[in-house]
Amino acid sequence: MAREAAPRAWQRMLSGRRLDLLDPSPLDVEIDDIAHGLARVPRWNGQTRGAHIFSVAQHSLVVEDIAHVLKPDLADRWRLAILLHDAPEYVVADLISPFKAILGGQYKAVENRLMTAIHIRFGLPPELPEVHRKLMKRADQAAAYMEATQLAGFEHAEAQKFFGRPAGIPADLDLTPWPADKAEKRFLARFKKLHEG
Repeated sequence: MAREAAPRAWQRMLSGRRLDLLDPSPLDVEIDDIAHGLARVPRWNGQTRGAHIFSVAQHSLVVEDIAHVLKPDLADRWRLAILLHDAPEYVVADLISPFKAILGGQYKAVENRLMTAIHIRFGLPPELPEVHRKLMKRADQAAAYMEATQLAGFEHAEAQKFFGRPAGIPADLDLTPWPADKAEKRFLARFKKLHEG
């Protein structure tokens, strides 16, 4: 009886790289692939208002911007890490939190391996120092609250229950969803400024 071949555990990227999900190499991580993928991955499972999806690329820019409002003197390398906080989703997509809870630890393990490879590729420590991780989380939750109420149909009280009410964040944050090509270009431009700066 012939043995079954192991299932394919890599994804081919437009750059030609093959990223192994079980053992991702930093050498197979390209920023162009990340920007292209994140600009086409919807937040909120696509359940948002607007002519375009609200992409993970646009969300990442919003989170990095909020982190800067919260801590204006934050060094570029930590702003870069915050910009890349959802970068693994260029491979595994943006699963909604309730579905991640159902999947449990296996999903988190894959996501963590990808994040480590991404961090190493761009000269960041494999794990964020706790002070920067907390800032990123605070900015991410503030963005989620704003997105939930402005784009995803949540009432303010409901959004506050799940994400907390952000303090010190401009209430007039423009969250108009961009076309994918605009989100990709802006993400890439911001990455280059932070990475090379």
